[in-house]
Amino acid sequence: MDELPGLPPPPPPGATALPAGTFDGVGVLVTGGGTGLGKAIASEFARLGASIAIVSRKQDHLHAGAAAMKALGAPVLTAACDIRDAESVVAALDAATGAFGLPQVLVNNAAANFPVPAEDMSPNAWRTVVDITLNGTFLCAREFARRHLAAGTPGSIINVAASYAWTGGPGFAHSAAAKAGVKNLTETLAVEWGPYGIQVNGLVPGLFPHEDMTDDIQANLDRAHDKDACQPAMRVGQRQELGWAATFLASPYARFISGHTLVVDGANWQRRSLTNPEVVPVREQMGKGPFSLG
Repeated sequence: MDELPGLPPPPPPGATALPAGTFDGVGVLVTGGGTGLGKAIASEFARLGASIAIVSRKQDHLHAGAAAMKALGAPVLTAACDIRDAESVVAALDAATGAFGLPQVLVNNAAANFPVPAEDMSPNAWRTVVDITLNGTFLCAREFARRHLAAGTPGSIINVAASYAWTGGPGFAHSAAAKAGVKNLTETLAVEWGPYGIQVNGLVPGLFPHEDMTDDIQANLDRAHDKDACQPAMRVGQRQELGWAATFLASPYARFISGHTLVVDGANWQRRSLTNPEVVPVREQMGKGPFSLG
């Protein structure tokens, strides 16, 4: 097959899709914003003038996020926070509010995930992923909204979701179920809180390789050769593209968009073959042997 051009590459990192200063004076809180795609999203808000609050359970992630925001010249606050704990979420919002005023944008990016066949998954693994990904998203959104409802001020929430919320995710039953809950939660809260000026949207990243990917996810990618050719776009995403989508959804130019989940993956999740490929069990895809109760 002749080489196909695919979708054109994006402008380089540092370019902005919105007018300079779009988020001047705006506080943006990003959970899990110290690494990977969370840091990429925070960076694009920072480039547009936002003050950034990064929350994470891990100090090294907080340090990395702070360094990245400072390199962009953005005011930044970091706060240790376990989003599974309501009191910890309250403390993080208190810290952000004390530094920059009540954040006007919340990006619920923090999540937990790892590949495992459902039959091998421990009850604790299930609970942990659902607790962080779904319950944590709700607790952060709830605390953010309560403060805006009390103040009578508008706000914008972006919940990072996943395309297997629609399709199911073999090998990721815990995360797929939780992300389906996040998508439904997004749609529900958009209706409940819209009358008070709070928009709620979802954002789904496709394949955006980055240095902070966990070893198990990187190993799965390494086993799938020719990743670009497996994408309808004939390329993977570049991190700033996800950041541009996030900043648009929270910008004044997207005020009438709410309850929507935007997929940024070059149409990869909608890819279908004219004939079905051979079924390969999840255990085999992960290089695992036959299941044994022992």
